[in-house]
Amino acid sequence: MLYRISGSRPEVFVGHMGGPFWARKDEGAWSVFKGEYEEGAEDPYAAALREFEEETGRPPPDGPIIDLGEVRQSGGKRVVAWAVEGDFDPAELKSNTYKVQWPPRSGQWRTFPEVDRAEWFDLDTARRKLVTAQAAFIDTLERALAAAGR
Repeated sequence: MLYRISGSRPEVFVGHMGGPFWARKDEGAWSVFKGEYEEGAEDPYAAALREFEEETGRPPPDGPIIDLGEVRQSGGKRVVAWAVEGDFDPAELKSNTYKVQWPPRSGQWRTFPEVDRAEWFDLDTARRKLVTAQAAFIDTLERALAAAGR
């Protein structure tokens, strides 16, 4: 997760999930940039770097990282995340895509971006926008930044 300090307030850069299921949803429809990795075959941090680039079109910046820990989403998916300070122009987002049968059972396959847009949000707004379980990452980041005097 990218973060930046805007004025004196931290902001985070998160993506709105793409595809027809999420198209008309806002609160609870945003996510950290993430993806799947095979446990034991790929380092979770290396997977996070790869997935960030796949979902944004750009590698994350180098710099000190903050381990945000792990959450388990309501569907059972485990998400492990890290934060790094940096900047990103949302207009430059170039997400990879996926195919899904849409409308369901129609026999028609359509391609959608994994992330259809991304934005910077202050921490309170991000807590509302993110998938419920991922709000814990915001709490962890906020504590880490406060401990560092930021």
